[in-house]
Amino acid sequence: MKVDVIGDVHGCYDELYRLTSELGYSWETCLPVHPDGHKLSFVGDLTDRGPQSIQVIKVVVKLIQEEKGYYSPGNHCNKLYRYFLGNKVQVSHGLETTVAEYQALSSSEQKKVSESFRWLYEQAPLYQVLDNKRLVVAHAGIREDLIGKNHKRVKKFVLYGDITGKTNPDGTPERLDWAKQYQGKPLVIYGHTPVTEPRIVKNTVNIDTGAVFGGKLTAYRYPKGEMVSVASTMPYEETRFRESKAQAP
Repeated sequence: MKVDVIGDVHGCYDELYRLTSELGYSWETCLPVHPDGHKLSFVGDLTDRGPQSIQVIKVVVKLIQEEKGYYSPGNHCNKLYRYFLGNKVQVSHGLETTVAEYQALSSSEQKKVSESFRWLYEQAPLYQVLDNKRLVVAHAGIREDLIGKNHKRVKKFVLYGDITGKTNPDGTPERLDWAKQYQGKPLVIYGHTPVTEPRIVKNTVNIDTGAVFGGKLTAYRYPKGEMVSVASTMPYEETRFRESKAQAP
């Protein structure tokens, strides 16, 4: 199978359009469709912080409805889902940009967006297992002993990473570097933690190259192993990136 896995989009619709065009997808039908049958896979965090979160939602919902792509949620997707359910969530850390877009819509359009995103979230697997278990796409990654499982600990891991419960001095959650310990056979492609360049460790690849923080939006072309990126139009925020050099698996 041929899958192009897309890193964290975070409302960067223009970058998504340019990246998929670079990958050979046509937008003639207002959806990215590849002439050779490639499908897109999204690592989650479709929304928040970027300028066009609602448009990104609409595109991904349509792709999944038409079975032309794959999606599993990230932590920002989870929070937006809870917001649309009417749960009490803090409208901060990027959610405020999506909520502002949403509130600017007519009530009928709001209803459509809320219903379609809730459908997208509810039908999505916690993580994607593709190509006869050779490829796993999980938002924040996944340990090999958790692949095939779906309990609460798995959900927390794939949404937030291998968190310890402690916080760093800057207030972000302390995370263990699970990729360094990974010994599994499936290739795991993930995002969640912005890096300046795709981070390859053992049989794992982090492709969140910080599009919303002025970095790049990156795709991993499976099974070729080729990386394709487009530059972001967003302001560059150096402090958002975790420095890591690409290294051989």
